[in-house]
Amino acid sequence: MRVLVLFGLVAVALADVARFEGEKVFRLKPVQDEHVTFIKDLAKSIEVDFWNPENAEVVTVGTDVDIRVPAIYLDMLYTLLQQSDMEHSVLIEDLQAAIDGQADLKPTPRAHSYTKYNTWADIEAWMSSMTSSSSGLMTKQVIGNTYEGRAMTVLKIGKASSSTKPAIFMDCGIHAREWISPAFCQWFVKEALSTYGTDSQMTSLLDQMDVYVLPVFNIDGYDFTHKSNRMWRKTRSRRSGSSCIGADPNRNFDAGWCSMGASSNPCSDTFCGYTPESEIEVKNVADFIRRNKSTIKAYLTIHSYSQLLLFPYSYTYDLAADNDELMKVAEGASSALRSLYGTRYTSGPGATTIYPAAGGSDDWAYDLGVKYSYTFELRDTGRYGFLLPESQIKPTCEETMLAVKYIAAYVQKNLY
Repeated sequence: MRVLVLFGLVAVALADVARFEGEKVFRLKPVQDEHVTFIKDLAKSIEVDFWNPENAEVVTVGTDVDIRVPAIYLDMLYTLLQQSDMEHSVLIEDLQAAIDGQADLKPTPRAHSYTKYNTWADIEAWMSSMTSSSSGLMTKQVIGNTYEGRAMTVLKIGKASSSTKPAIFMDCGIHAREWISPAFCQWFVKEALSTYGTDSQMTSLLDQMDVYVLPVFNIDGYDFTHKSNRMWRKTRSRRSGSSCIGADPNRNFDAGWCSMGASSNPCSDTFCGYTPESEIEVKNVADFIRRNKSTIKAYLTIHSYSQLLLFPYSYTYDLAADNDELMKVAEGASSALRSLYGTRYTSGPGATTIYPAAGGSDDWAYDLGVKYSYTFELRDTGRYGFLLPESQIKPTCEETMLAVKYIAAYVQKNLY
């Protein structure tokens, strides 16, 4: 009987996995106001998943728009696009095929793999084993639980010291479907621990500073993308009286909250939440950074995709007080990144470089007093979007490492 019940549960679990056969990702190129209106009307009339930018409100003339469209709307969309006379192309012909094609089909090694998209269970086990084998260079601390009760663990990497050291805070995986992001945090931890003592820059950094790493910010969402819906973005919180699930954690920080580039509709992918820090994950991270405000000198948050290195502000078009210095450091970091594989990044303040977005973690950290606050948007520029193949994890992480080390070295020399 128990075996039957178990099979029943497995069947239910399998039946719950979202499939995306026949869905396509389009790139639209609006070059006149009518095109922008067309895209905004489209978003109101059919179910469209905005990959870039993140919602219809911020679409402007001259900026490419990447959207995922369910198969049932394709005939209608093709007809409308012909009528609109807007240039467009298909980036991904069949989304399910792209999802299936993400995995590198090499046999899975028994050890933790840094070139695979690991599940949350794998990452959790890895954090424990890495901490215990780090010879005291790394400790872990639970900063709170997620909405679904998973422990949010921050890794603290640095040579032990009797005095408080200045620190850098880095998080990955705010948005659940951006899988390359947690892959980078794992890569960073591996590199920090394995090159300490041989790489002079990493050794100096960890001797003089601590690096806090949150490998997965939005754990509930990340777990959900592995088990149920690869395209999920938000948290998994619920509110009685609403059938909509989750909020966008990167619209939920108290920085111009819900003013622009965010939605007050709980069903939207850019829902700002019911109040600032309504999402427990956001509150846990904000509380941790507030508690360590006097020592945290840099805040790095890793996203995908677009190949951008952004800094405040995103909630206003006003430039940050430290704009010139932040730009200089970003351009130096982008140049270091480009030196390895020629990957080109664009640097600048969020609102003017891409689009306005209120409630972001980088703006919040900057306004709190963390001067060197940066958002990375990793590979690529849309060919695969969120479905970057595992074969690109290694080069992406290697080049990003150079940019992060550049910023860290600068911060180390320019403590305030």
